[in-house]
Amino acid sequence: NAELSMAARVLLQQCLSARLQVTDAAEAAEYAEIPRGTLIYVCFCKGATVDIVPKMVNTLLNVKLCETNEGNYVSVLDLPANILIIPQATLGGKAKGRNMQYHYNIGKENGKALYAQFVALCEKEFALNCKCVEAGVVVRHGTYGNRQVLQMDTNGPYTHLIEF
Repeated sequence: NAELSMAARVLLQQCLSARLQVTDAAEAAEYAEIPRGTLIYVCFCKGATVDIVPKMVNTLLNVKLCETNEGNYVSVLDLPANILIIPQATLGGKAKGRNMQYHYNIGKENGKALYAQFVALCEKEFALNCKCVEAGVVVRHGTYGNRQVLQMDTNGPYTHLIEF
């Protein structure tokens, strides 16, 4: 069963800008925003452990999906580009009849811990990368477990699904 062996599912979406509400609307709204960059939607599955996080970060930050002004494709780190990380449990869903089921998603506490480690490792990789530091690109992220409002301008339906 593929779902049982998959540790995580990630969706990458290129954007011209993005703004994610990261606090509950009842509070004073706070936002995580990026100019041009990449959205990284993350869902961890049952059985995922901390061991998968470095592989995910290495793959996602180094895969050549960002288009340069010359039309070449380079990684987020090589461009460099901003990233906005969004926890997205619905990526773990599976259609059963007319309903969606999320039986393969990781438990909330374990998912929250892996998400925090994923964000921290992305931030560390950006801080260690000279191009990212010189360009002033940023890692922003959403809040695990909250419903969040996303506004985004995209430069085409340029979306990639990667499973780990």
